[in-house]
Amino acid sequence: MIQKVKKVAKKKTQQKTNAMRMVEQHKVPYKEYEFAWSEDHLSAESVAESLGIEKGRIFKTLVTVGNKTGPVVAVIPGNQELDLKKLAKASGNKKVEMLHLKDLEATTGYIRGGCSPIGMKKQFPTYLAEEAQQYSAIIVSAGKRGMQIELAPESILSLTNGQFAEITTKE
Repeated sequence: MIQKVKKVAKKKTQQKTNAMRMVEQHKVPYKEYEFAWSEDHLSAESVAESLGIEKGRIFKTLVTVGNKTGPVVAVIPGNQELDLKKLAKASGNKKVEMLHLKDLEATTGYIRGGCSPIGMKKQFPTYLAEEAQQYSAIIVSAGKRGMQIELAPESILSLTNGQFAEITTKE
């Protein structure tokens, strides 16, 4: 007697990032996006184009160093620039400067193009640009190149103990 054996294809499981694990652990609703990336196209504008989403909803995570506080995280719309003076004032520093790229992974656990404000090695003071308040959900890095997560701005603040602040340049 010949017995038919049904082969069940194993579903390829998506590897979760620290950011995704933290979001799930706190039972925060989110949406996941994956896209093809290249070293030359890591900008928020490239991400927006790849996902077909308006640039203003894609937020980039920038890490700075304050003269009093040490690392300070800024989350700003991808189509805007960070105002270092405004961030310094908001964070209680006299001045802040961008963290050197070579120190990013050691400081945050993330690499350029995959830096999420959620799930860093340590919790740093985090400031979310006030522009985020105009959206019910924004998109930030999931902590890995080619992966983004969409969630409410208030959820990002809750997960990072962050706050809204005026930290972008106004044209």
